[in-house]
Amino acid sequence: MSFATLGLSPAVLLAASKKSYITPTPVQAAVIPAVLWGEDVLAQAATGSGKTAAYVLPLLHLMTTGSSKVLILVPTRELAVQVGDEIKGLLAALGKMTRPIKLVTVFGGVAINPQMMQLRGGADVLVATPGRLLDLIDKNSVRLEFFNTLVLDEADRLLDMGFAAEINRILALLPAKRQSLFFSATFPDEVTALAEGILHQPSRVTIENTEINQPDILQRAISVDAHARTALLAQLIQDNGGQRVLVFVASKQGAELLANQLYAKGINAAPFHGEFSQGRRNQVLAEFKSGNLQVVVATDLAGRGIDIDALAFVVNYDLPRSPIDYTHRIGRTGRNGASGCAISFVAAATETHFRLIESRTHIRLVREVIAGFEPLQTSASAVPNSGGVKGVRMSKKDKLRAAAAREEKD
Repeated sequence: MSFATLGLSPAVLLAASKKSYITPTPVQAAVIPAVLWGEDVLAQAATGSGKTAAYVLPLLHLMTTGSSKVLILVPTRELAVQVGDEIKGLLAALGKMTRPIKLVTVFGGVAINPQMMQLRGGADVLVATPGRLLDLIDKNSVRLEFFNTLVLDEADRLLDMGFAAEINRILALLPAKRQSLFFSATFPDEVTALAEGILHQPSRVTIENTEINQPDILQRAISVDAHARTALLAQLIQDNGGQRVLVFVASKQGAELLANQLYAKGINAAPFHGEFSQGRRNQVLAEFKSGNLQVVVATDLAGRGIDIDALAFVVNYDLPRSPIDYTHRIGRTGRNGASGCAISFVAAATETHFRLIESRTHIRLVREVIAGFEPLQTSASAVPNSGGVKGVRMSKKDKLRAAAAREEKD
């Protein structure tokens, strides 16, 4: 199959070829015709599957041949920039063969006045994070009644980050008659409920991870005591030469501490978390993409919306709080047909939680032991619970039961 068989206009096909879109991925082959037919779309596909182009290409077709105006909602600044850059590249490839299409990308963490200036005269494509979009609406810089197409990208992450109220307010300002495209890597109950409230008789697209289309990611789990993780990480980084590594931790303090510890060991590492200014975030990512930085130690802020070409390794230094976050963390590697490796450090205290992740993501990994880092603790009861991971922290009821048991024992 080629893009030429999907119904795209010659101008969009030419732009796609200039951007090296040669053969459509499964999600692109399924979504593009449905969008061109004017249908709502409910699509589930793993990160790195090419879903951005799946909606951008047909929407460009509709804008160059009609009067579509598109609002794209994304959860993070990084994803907003990534989507905006992809659209910008395709618009440049379109050149002057079609009517001008005005793209504006807006997100928080930067001054709002330049974005207000960009929005003078409106926009044909608006890529936005929910909070900043509402700020601009409150300042009368955006009128949503003119947008007849809505895209929710990374819908599960939008809800996971607490944007439900913002999304509902935005939906109330959009025209009732519109085309809505809903993309998510996972579909927990709250995401399904949101989709049902937004979409009208949608075309449903589910791209299963098969041997043919799943990302080529080698997943590994290494058993190691919590206190030995930093030394093990440093050895793994050094053993893999100069290849870039994205390391995930649970907190911004952890990111700062671990990056400093690695730097002290002669490894060019930097932290990356939500308290950085947008300029600092951009600088870290630019240095990482260029290879000037070998290691970035990040919170889950980097779990979505960051596309690093040929990123060989992702390491879960701290396990993610949920299976959804695990999926998106490891999806930073093995993108666009490349291969990658995702390593998770599993301590005695987090073994139960990692088994839950395995169960929910339908995997079962052999626990590796690295020579010189053999774990001394072999059961969760041997280690005090830090409470830092969902599924490990004792619930209030469990604490009451434990206290009652101790009293009975006494």
